[in-house]
Amino acid sequence: QVQLVESGGGLVQAGGSLRLSCAVSGSIFSINVMGWSRQAPGNQRELVAHITSGGSTNYADSVKGRFTISNDNAKNTVYLQMNSLKPEDTAVYYCNVEGIARDSDGIGSFSKWGQGTQVTVSS
Repeated sequence: QVQLVESGGGLVQAGGSLRLSCAVSGSIFSINVMGWSRQAPGNQRELVAHITSGGSTNYADSVKGRFTISNDNAKNTVYLQMNSLKPEDTAVYYCNVEGIARDSDGIGSFSKWGQGTQVTVSS
């Protein structure tokens, strides 16, 4: 069974930095896309950034130039380096991974979300 474990959230002052990590475990054959989304109270979940197996990245306009997504294929881990944080970045951040894995039903595609990690930026 594919599992995602997130870490790295916390409280930081505006202008500070945090690094989120999301480790993927299970009988994984391949990972196609790894990404981060966030949800602030009263708001819909929004995509922050994603990275494909080929290394292509995409960012929300609100984080371009401040956040960097990267991955370590050997560790099946995706990172989100967040710099110059603003109070409006405060949200629960969720990792999402899509790929091919083996489960009790055989080999097939999967799309999993992490449990979420809180990021709070104080002004």
